[in-house]
Amino acid sequence: MYKGLLIIAMVMVAVVSQSAGTVDFVDTRVGTAFATTQTAGLFGKGSEEHGQTIPAVTVPNGMNFWTPQTRDTEQKCIAPYYYADSLFQGFRNSHWLNGGCTQDYGSMTVAFMGDSLRTSPKSRGLRFSHEDEIARPDYYSLQLPDEGLGVEMTGTSRAAIFRVTYSDSGTGCIVVNPNSDEGEGWIEVDMARRQIRGENPVHRIYQGWGERAGFSGYFVVALPDDMDIIETGCFCGDTVYAGQSDIRGTRGIGAYVRFRTAANKPMVVKAALSFTSVNGAIGNLNAEIPGWNFLSVRQNAASEWNRRFGLARVEGGSDSDKAMFYGSLYRASLLPRTLSDADGSYPAFASNGVVNKMPDGQVYYDDFSMWDTYRALHPLITLLTPERSGEMMQSLVLKACQGGWMPIFPCWNSYTAAMIGDHCAVAIADAAMKGVRNFDLDTAYKYLRQNAFVLPGTYGEYADGMGRRALDSYLKCGYIPLEDTVGEAFHRREQTSRTLEYALDDFALSQLASLLGIDGDADTLRRRSENWRNVYDPVLGYVNGRFIDGTFAKNTDPFGFNKAITEGAPCHYTWYVPHNPRGLIEAMGGSDSFVSKLDSMFTCRRYWHGNEPCHQVAYMFNYAGRYDLTQKWVRYIAATEYQNTPGGLSGNDDAGQMSAWYVFTALGFYPVCPSQPEYALGAPLFEKVVLKPEGGKPLVIMAHDYSAENMYVAEVRLNGVRVDGGIITHGQLTGGGLLEFFMANCPR
Repeated sequence: MYKGLLIIAMVMVAVVSQSAGTVDFVDTRVGTAFATTQTAGLFGKGSEEHGQTIPAVTVPNGMNFWTPQTRDTEQKCIAPYYYADSLFQGFRNSHWLNGGCTQDYGSMTVAFMGDSLRTSPKSRGLRFSHEDEIARPDYYSLQLPDEGLGVEMTGTSRAAIFRVTYSDSGTGCIVVNPNSDEGEGWIEVDMARRQIRGENPVHRIYQGWGERAGFSGYFVVALPDDMDIIETGCFCGDTVYAGQSDIRGTRGIGAYVRFRTAANKPMVVKAALSFTSVNGAIGNLNAEIPGWNFLSVRQNAASEWNRRFGLARVEGGSDSDKAMFYGSLYRASLLPRTLSDADGSYPAFASNGVVNKMPDGQVYYDDFSMWDTYRALHPLITLLTPERSGEMMQSLVLKACQGGWMPIFPCWNSYTAAMIGDHCAVAIADAAMKGVRNFDLDTAYKYLRQNAFVLPGTYGEYADGMGRRALDSYLKCGYIPLEDTVGEAFHRREQTSRTLEYALDDFALSQLASLLGIDGDADTLRRRSENWRNVYDPVLGYVNGRFIDGTFAKNTDPFGFNKAITEGAPCHYTWYVPHNPRGLIEAMGGSDSFVSKLDSMFTCRRYWHGNEPCHQVAYMFNYAGRYDLTQKWVRYIAATEYQNTPGGLSGNDDAGQMSAWYVFTALGFYPVCPSQPEYALGAPLFEKVVLKPEGGKPLVIMAHDYSAENMYVAEVRLNGVRVDGGIITHGQLTGGGLLEFFMANCPR
């Protein structure tokens, strides 16, 4: 019987695969295991040694990540699924920040089993083998031999559909639980409507940790009319209350349904979630999966992913190379997530139960892991889907209008100040400088300027996450001195890194001010963007912590972790001057000194690709005219830091930033300084790429004489015209045509 189930699943995979296309290449389990890459564990430890991804079934930037569950908590830094785990607990409707070390929220889990009802996640865990698992963006399936059943899942943005096939006739059970670690929420069984409904309240993290976020995850599970139900009830932990229709207000609660099964006859169940109400969840289900056709839903999901992958189609290379590329593009297409319902309703930002509504056809987004994603993820969204980029920027504007301040790291639809910097300024400026206009740019600037120049009116607002951390010190000193411990933040101290990141934020905002004709602000902000000079220690030769009297910290190890540096060493952050690399070259004593020190990042194994502050480092050689070293080292990073295996990411994917780096590098260029409409050229990883940005002109990227040995670029031409200087502009790329790289086996 078990073999029969496996054959059925394989046939269904084959049917969809005939028309699936590039989605076939993607294994969504990449990054779910302990890292096996060359530099794994060199700097980051613990959760930093996992990609922290999940095998999510969804559509690009969808609301929900439907994922197999091997861990049942919503606690910080514990993902719902790890490859090393051996017990399957069910399917979770997850809102995990994919690739991060944060926490899930507003989730629910549905599990299927045979006659033996087991209600708690621990007791219902079933052993499984990865050989019996299929994990793709549009589909997940698993065979569970101990129960004699096969489970399959596919979905849309806001809804999912499950198909379960039992090997024998008899009875089966469905268990549903809201995953509230706080013991809040409720669940009820309504057999008149053949639904299980419930709520899991969302709680804040970082600022206001543990407080209610003012909204919940509301869910509905719909049961088919032909399901022969013989018993329903509720439970708490492993205690079952047969016949009880609802339960609430304590940990470990849930509901169950017992029904009759027919051998090898698939049974279909549907589910959906809303962040506004149960009726919103029902509306989402009716809007996105009105029928019960599993295959149709899966085909639509595959089509959506193939449209996304069609924006950047690669040719040449092995299937493994294509899998790495499209898998990276998949992971770079998950966040920010949709938060609004199918009808446009969404919970207002930083509010308590207020529900707003988007104009028809528009989407409200949340979960901007901004410290990570402004670097390459948002520029990639702007390049490939500029209309969606503008919708995301408008979502940031709405948050500012509703909360009174532009957020720093807007997740859980709340203020957080989780990381350092003020990078909504960079993401918004980058979109605007690249021609995105479908958002309120004037209002965006108003609130970004407030962040850069004004302190919150009350301490309560500041402590709640509004405004730049340590802005007062930054404005007074031109840097954040070591005496300021930055107490009202999750990341305390880190003064040198904050100074460097604020300098970039000020540069980005100066770009926006110039675009809007606000010349006075532009001049002031441009001067402030040079504050990086105030933490560059010419004696040490690297950035360093600085006291309020102007003296630098003594006995600093530039290669060791440091409290004044965010998640790294001074050598990692010294290169964090993407807006003025030539100024940094001058400060280091010229090109030769700059190149020698930059090269030592690689030759002395100081480079840490597993965390974001190093992501532009290999491209910095271009600004000293050593294009060959950029080409050499980006190829090296791509080859050693990315593998198409469960352990194939050296560090957290961080909402897709790690994957976005790979996508850009594979194309042959990278946005070293978002908010400047240009890219540093590298060396493409494929013989041919066809870019078809939405609403734009196609661009064909060719790598002539491409091979593993020919890692260097002898010449670059755009539409037959030579491109010099190691830089290409956004306008040149979006103008379409032919971009040619002429490859060679030695530097030219």
